[in-house]
Amino acid sequence: MPKKIVIIGAGFAGVWSALSAKRLANLTKNENTVEVLVIAPEPSLVIRPRLYEAKASSMTHAVGALFQAAGIKYLRGCADIIHTEKHTIKVQSADGMESTINYDRLILAAGSRLVQPDGIKGIKQHAFDIDSLASATKLEIHLENLSSLPASPARDTIVVCGAGFTGIELATELPKRLGHVANHQIILVGNADQVGPALGPGPRPVIMQALKDLGIELKLGSAVTSIDADGVTLASGEHIETNTCIWTAGVQATPLTQQIPGDKDGLSRLRVDKYLRVPSVRHVYATGDAACALADEEGHYALMSCQHALSLGRVSGHNAAADLLGEPMTEYVQATYNCCLDLGAWGTVISQGWNLEVKITGDLAKKIKCYINQKLIYPPIEAKEALELANPVGPDSDQLFEQMLQAVA
Repeated sequence: MPKKIVIIGAGFAGVWSALSAKRLANLTKNENTVEVLVIAPEPSLVIRPRLYEAKASSMTHAVGALFQAAGIKYLRGCADIIHTEKHTIKVQSADGMESTINYDRLILAAGSRLVQPDGIKGIKQHAFDIDSLASATKLEIHLENLSSLPASPARDTIVVCGAGFTGIELATELPKRLGHVANHQIILVGNADQVGPALGPGPRPVIMQALKDLGIELKLGSAVTSIDADGVTLASGEHIETNTCIWTAGVQATPLTQQIPGDKDGLSRLRVDKYLRVPSVRHVYATGDAACALADEEGHYALMSCQHALSLGRVSGHNAAADLLGEPMTEYVQATYNCCLDLGAWGTVISQGWNLEVKITGDLAKKIKCYINQKLIYPPIEAKEALELANPVGPDSDQLFEQMLQAVA
């Protein structure tokens, strides 16, 4: 009977975990002795980094045919319960049927989800978000229908809650998406005193200039306390009339991390070793947004980002297979970091290094961002090419950046 690697999740880390595990099995002539199985609700990769853009419903990439061609098995369903002591997973299908899946190695790649704080009254009932394909599509339909409503301050005002990476990208993209709404006003709200607090001071002047040029109003230093059908109330007491409140602040790792014994960080991510194993349950690997992984020797940890998920996935898949086959494992290292922040029609700002020094802005940066969003993050269609690219030792972020510069030159 083949040994089985089960991967929960078909996001960026999950897809590349599966391809990397299968790659090593093929290279070691163990195609028939190691089975790779992906469990996910749909055989498709949601291009989550693009959900701030228009046409959200199209931001998905089918991977069923790729899995089949690569010899990767797929099970449609949701993993509900993980029994690490029994090496089993309970899976519920769309029609409510339950099944139990056994595994020899488990890779948790079920991603993260938006946090909607319980302390904010009305957030679940009245706030939109772009955390999932369904919620981003719901927002898009709402935005498209705004022009059919009677003109009013509430109709014409869009409030984006959260002035971090996602909030900035969404707010700066909205002017282009709201051309059909006359006199629209976009307000970006953040509880910190600075826009993009996690992005540091480097790109902030560029971001501020883009927001100013795009006519986006900032309200900083005041948290949201309640949301209703007519508007948003801030801790300062100010009430903003709006029919469109979009929540973008804060994420946490999949709740499935709580079913795996081991230390977690403040984002509920499982702390893993240099091979992305959970130290307390060594047959379990965590990857992507589910993993709190040390990225370098300077104390930086992988971020909840596509850039890190792609590398984490390749390493976790390779190591799970190597562990089963007695092959050398690969340490996860991602010492360099490039932050590419879309600023809508204004352009893009690209910062390099963990201190985020601005390197490129404007049109060239925008071309690179488009290349990333429209080409780089999509897996190849052909299985052979995808398996070749699943090598856990690939170009670092700086080398990849140079390749992108050449591609758009």
